[in-house]
Amino acid sequence: MSRNTDYGRVEKTVLPDRRRGALKIMGSLIGLVKPLIHIMILAVLLGTAGYLCAIFLTILAGQTLLHGLEPVSGTVHSGFFMGMTAKNLFILIIVLAVARGILHYAEQYCNHFIAFKLLAIIRHKVFAALRKLCPAKLEGRDKGNLISIITTDIELLEVFYAHTISPVAIAVLTSLIMVIFIGSYHVGAGIFALCAYLIVGVFVPLWNGHRGGSVGMKFRTKFGELNSFVLDSLRGLDETIQYGQGKKREDQMEEKSADLTEMQKKLSRMEGGQRSVTNLAILLASFGMLFFTLYLYGKQAVGFDGVIICTIAMMGSFGPVVALSNLSNNLNQTLASGERVLSVLEEQPRVEEIYEEQKDIRMSGKNSSGEDSVQKRFSGAEASHVTFSYEEEEILRDYSVKIPAGKIVGIHGTSGSGKSTLLKLLMRFWDTDSGEISVNGENVRRIPTHCLRDTESYVTQETHLFHDSIANNIAVGKPGASRQEITEAAKKAAVHDFIMSLPKGYDTEIGELGDTLSGGEKQRIGIARAFLHDAPFILLDEPTSNLDSLNEGIILKSLREASDEKTVVLVSHRKSTMNVADVVYEMENGRVS
Repeated sequence: MSRNTDYGRVEKTVLPDRRRGALKIMGSLIGLVKPLIHIMILAVLLGTAGYLCAIFLTILAGQTLLHGLEPVSGTVHSGFFMGMTAKNLFILIIVLAVARGILHYAEQYCNHFIAFKLLAIIRHKVFAALRKLCPAKLEGRDKGNLISIITTDIELLEVFYAHTISPVAIAVLTSLIMVIFIGSYHVGAGIFALCAYLIVGVFVPLWNGHRGGSVGMKFRTKFGELNSFVLDSLRGLDETIQYGQGKKREDQMEEKSADLTEMQKKLSRMEGGQRSVTNLAILLASFGMLFFTLYLYGKQAVGFDGVIICTIAMMGSFGPVVALSNLSNNLNQTLASGERVLSVLEEQPRVEEIYEEQKDIRMSGKNSSGEDSVQKRFSGAEASHVTFSYEEEEILRDYSVKIPAGKIVGIHGTSGSGKSTLLKLLMRFWDTDSGEISVNGENVRRIPTHCLRDTESYVTQETHLFHDSIANNIAVGKPGASRQEITEAAKKAAVHDFIMSLPKGYDTEIGELGDTLSGGEKQRIGIARAFLHDAPFILLDEPTSNLDSLNEGIILKSLREASDEKTVVLVSHRKSTMNVADVVYEMENGRVS
C-alpha cells in the first residue's frame, strides 16, 4: 500500500502551540551554551565593564563640575571619588571613553562568536534529530514549515544567543553595582534605584512577553505555512497553468500574506506600546530620584553632591535594563522559534535505532578477516502474524509470509492492499503493532540499524534525485564508488545508454527535484542505486511502473541474473512484472494468499 504518513501525530508534535513558559524555553536554550560557557562569562564581564565605563563618564563629568565649583577644598570631599582632583577626574574620563569602545567591541565579538558557533551546533543537532525521526514521524510532513525551522527559526536564535543571554547577565551585574554606588550616598536612594531597574528590566518585559507570546508563535507558524504554500505552488506550476488555477492560487497567496501582515502590525503595535511604557518608566524614575534626593537634602541626609550624582547616575544607568526591556519586542518571535526548534530536538522517534556493534557476520556479509565474503550471507526473511495500523486505519492484520533466500518473491495486489507497508516494515521504517518481522532468523528490533540497512536495498515508488550530477546521484547507493562500479550498476538498470546520450554523460547535472528527467529515467537511476548498493536482500516497490515493456524486460532480466546471489521482493500491481518471480503472493486487504 502506498500509505505515507502519520498526519495527526506529525502535526501535533512538530508544529506545537506554545507549550511551555518563556523561562523554560530560555533555560533549555541556555543549556546548549555549555560548551562555550567560558566565552559567555568573558562576554558578560566585558559588557558589564563597558556599560560601567559609559555610566561613569557622566558621573565623573558631574564630579568635575562640582569640584570646579569648590575651589577651597581642591578635591572631591565625599563619595566614591573622595580626595580626587579635577585633573585626575578629567584624565579618568578620557581613559573610560577609550575603554568603553574597546570593551563594547570585545563583548560583541564574543557574543557573535558564541551565537554563530551555536547556530552551527544547533543545525547539526536538528539534522541529527530529523534523521532519527524519519521516516515514520516525517512522512507527509509539511516541508515548508520544516524548511522554516531549519532556516529562519534557527537563524532567529542568533538574537537570543548574541543579544539576550549576555544582556540579561550584564543588566543584573551593572544594576547591582549601580545600586551599591547610589546606595553609598543614601540607602533609600539605592532601594529607589533597585525598584526602578526592576520595573524597567523585569516587569515591563514580562508584561510585554505575556501579551505577545501567543501572537509570536502564531506568526512563526503562519510564516512556515506561507513557505509551504509557495513551495507547493512552485512544484505544481505546470498543473496550475494547465487547469487555469493561477488566479485562485494568487488569491490564496495574497490572503495568507495579508494574514501575516496583520500579525506583523499587531506585533509592531505591541513593540511601540512597550517602548512608550519603558520610556515613561525611565522618565518617572529619573525625576523621582531627583525629587527624592532633594527631599533627603532638605532633611540633611545627603549633601548637594549626593543630589546631583545620584540623579545623574540614575539617568545614565538605564542602558543595560533598556536593552533588556527592548529584547521583549523580538523575544516573542525568538522564543516561538526556540519552541519550534526544541520541539524537534526533544521529539521521540517512532522507531528507535539500535547502535550496538553487530557480532554476527550473517548480516554484514564480512568474514573473520573483515573482507567481503564470496557470497553475502542471507538466510531469508519472514513476517509472522503481523498486525499494523496507521493511527486508526488497520493496514495489515495477522499477516504472515516467508521469503526464502536466493529467490525472487513477487507480491501482487491492488493499490491499498498493504504491499508497500510490508516493505517499510522489513526496512524497519515502522515497527509492527503486534507480530514479528525477522531477517536471518532475528527480530529486526534487535538488529543494529546500520547492519539491517546494509543488508537491504530499497527502491521506492518515487525516486528522489538530488541537485547534483547523475554519477553522484547513483553513488548515493555506495559512497566512494568508482566510476566503473557506477557504470555497471547503470547498465543493469538499463539507463547507461540514456546517460551516455547526454552531452556530459555521467557528469550531467540533474535539476532540482529531478525535473529535467522523466519518471522512467528517475526510476531507473533509483534502481541503479540499488544495484550499486549490492545488498543481498533487495526490496523493489513498483520498480517498473514508469517503464515501457522493453526497459522493464531488461531490468527484470538483470534481477533474474542476480537472483542466484540475492533475494528479491518484487512488489507490483502489474501481472507482467510477476512473470519473473519464483513465487507469487496475492495480497488483498492486508492478507496474503
